[in-house]
Amino acid sequence: MALALILTVWALAAAIWPLTGSVVPWDSKNQFYPTLRYLGAALAHGELPLWNPYHFGGHPSAADPQSLLFTPSMLFFGWLVPAPSMQVFDVVVFAHFLPGALAFVPLFRRRGWHPAGAVVAAIIFMLGGSATARLQHTGIILSYGFFPLALWLLEEALDRRSYRFGVLFAITGAIMTIGRDQVAFLCALTLIAFAAHRICTAEKPFSYFASRLGLLVAMGAIGGALLAVPVILTMQFLATSTRPSFGFGVAAMGSLPPESLATILFGNVFGSLRWTYDYWGPDWHSLAEGTWTDRATNYLFIGTLPALFLIWHGIAGGRLFAREFRFFLVVGIAALFYALGRYTPGFEVIFDHMPGVDLYRRPADATFLINIALSFSVGYLFHRYVTEGIPKWNQSALGKLWVFLPMLALGLVVAAIASAMAFAVQGGHVSSAMTEISLGLVVAAIAMGALIKVSGTTRWREAAALALITLTGGELISRHAASALNAEPAERYAVFRQLPPEQLQGLQILKRELAERHEQGQYPRVEILGLNGPWQNASMVLEIEDIIGYNPLRLADYERAIGPGENAEDPNLRQFPATFRGYKCELANLLGLEYLVLDRPIERLPRHFPRLTGAEVVYGTGKMWIYRMNSSSPRVYVAHQVSAVDSEAALDQEELPEFNRRTEALIDDSSMPLLKARYGSTSAGATPDSAKSVARIVKYKRNSVSIDVENSEAGVLVLHDIFYPGWEVSVDGQRQPILRANLLFRGVEVPEGKHRVEFEFRPISIENIVAAASDLVKSEIEPIKTASAAPIR
Repeated sequence: MALALILTVWALAAAIWPLTGSVVPWDSKNQFYPTLRYLGAALAHGELPLWNPYHFGGHPSAADPQSLLFTPSMLFFGWLVPAPSMQVFDVVVFAHFLPGALAFVPLFRRRGWHPAGAVVAAIIFMLGGSATARLQHTGIILSYGFFPLALWLLEEALDRRSYRFGVLFAITGAIMTIGRDQVAFLCALTLIAFAAHRICTAEKPFSYFASRLGLLVAMGAIGGALLAVPVILTMQFLATSTRPSFGFGVAAMGSLPPESLATILFGNVFGSLRWTYDYWGPDWHSLAEGTWTDRATNYLFIGTLPALFLIWHGIAGGRLFAREFRFFLVVGIAALFYALGRYTPGFEVIFDHMPGVDLYRRPADATFLINIALSFSVGYLFHRYVTEGIPKWNQSALGKLWVFLPMLALGLVVAAIASAMAFAVQGGHVSSAMTEISLGLVVAAIAMGALIKVSGTTRWREAAALALITLTGGELISRHAASALNAEPAERYAVFRQLPPEQLQGLQILKRELAERHEQGQYPRVEILGLNGPWQNASMVLEIEDIIGYNPLRLADYERAIGPGENAEDPNLRQFPATFRGYKCELANLLGLEYLVLDRPIERLPRHFPRLTGAEVVYGTGKMWIYRMNSSSPRVYVAHQVSAVDSEAALDQEELPEFNRRTEALIDDSSMPLLKARYGSTSAGATPDSAKSVARIVKYKRNSVSIDVENSEAGVLVLHDIFYPGWEVSVDGQRQPILRANLLFRGVEVPEGKHRVEFEFRPISIENIVAAASDLVKSEIEPIKTASAAPIR
């Protein structure tokens, strides 16, 4: 019965998006959906998408936590349905709530708690607070959804001393953690804390620990083995990325504003759910100290009746402080303190000294853990209500706190109303806020009266619990399913469905030209800039080699040299460092940039854009303008002259050294000892020689490039694809050292004669994994020092 109720609520909620013609928007469709489509297309062609040539000039998907590559469910989905619709994608992501939601039933059963509590806990877990408010953050949802299942398996493994459950826990825990996001990190810490709590609260802790030591080691070893490769690859990527770690001053801006806690009780008190998007709660424009949080991050509502139980039964009635619930209470309080970040005394010390915390910039991600704690809290309170009735407010029931606890509950409600009204007054929305508060209080008062009246017998209380479950499910579905926090019309993502005629025609012209160039062995790159959200990573689906895109994690050297910025929607974020002063500069030519796709004529770009002269308009109308630069260098060539360069120093100084890009290559200082032949250099006064060479790309795939080369004498083959650890190269099947050439790109020394050169991306090779792990151990990078945060108001 409990499982059926949970599945019914899930199905009803999941149906709202397709029934309303909407989809989960923003990051879900701008980043994760095209990533899944790229994953599916690669699998359909018999490849693993380890490298992504269509994203930021080349991107290590194998190392990117958001690539979905190591998430088993999404890997299977991509293999099964290579090109799913956006609605099917949303349903599959939403289905990831089910493992955790259904796990509440055995979690409650093994504690002897009433199944009604498990059902309401599962509903809040799926539809409460951050779970639906931040549904767009697909990677986090995939991690969050497995936590209760992992917790249940861990309990079973420890209590039974079962290696079978231990293996299942290790696999589930690895699936939960594989996303490598902050929610996965915090959930993993919670599981570790639970195991420690079980050991410490055992009747004989040392005996308990000794009897389960082998099990604990086995679970750790299996989980560690499953996570080792993706974690090592990600750490290797982070070390060379734009986000190796954060300082406290950055993370402080991602702290949860305390005023947001009012939304636990009154969901729409800040206008979070209004389709007019006139949110007046705490965010960047209303907080003097500044914040990066928004209406979705700051939304914590779990339902009016669950909130009533939390205040009435939980705090005023003292039931949340019961010994059997103490672990979840501590988890909830710890998650709250973590989420509040800079508003919590001591968080700065935790941030600076606790390993792993400085990898993340938004403490408010802990609101997912808060929602888990609230789910357990309300479920437990439902259990206590069904089995014992309403709490008694007297000294014998509450002890010395019989006056303090009701006053605390009342004080929290008053504080929530006061903070909400302060923002309402500031934003000019007093009437709307008062309506939401009044409605919540009236419903709570009616519910209190009804519950007091029907709480005489267990039978009546069970009937009341079923009614409460129905009302809570109905409220959360009506408020949160396909709401203003997690839905937009599917038409806004037309690039993945059916483009308007003007954009479709332009895209067809561009694709036709690119296909013709590919047949000629040429591989020009494109920059898509200024078009609306889903266009930012549409290149992954359209298979266009874009030099920019949308991703918070980018290669630092590429960012310094090219200046693409985090997203491609806002042209104001596009930077032009001295190494990339315009679309016809030397580095743009080396990159092979030949087409520019804009949402406006180039004359109307922001003033900081370099002037572009001589570009040919391929297509131009309305919201799509395509330009051809006609100035790119070949993707591959052979150099017979070499100049040594310190690539990092050149990028730091934003200076591309002068060289002859047809006959010469810039070889990084670290690669120079790998050269076997001697080469002249124009910088040393050598004159161009008469050596003849021909290089032609014969096969270009996601993870490999095959090139035929014919040399009259030895030279350095340069491929203008991004240099990154894990790339290997062979000449006629013989492995050769890969060189860093022309600051950002790859090269290899090729002897005289005809040869087949093959570049292959093998990040999971033992050699690369060992090298990456060794670099992590030997790393002497100093941690980022704490930066001062904005003053707290």
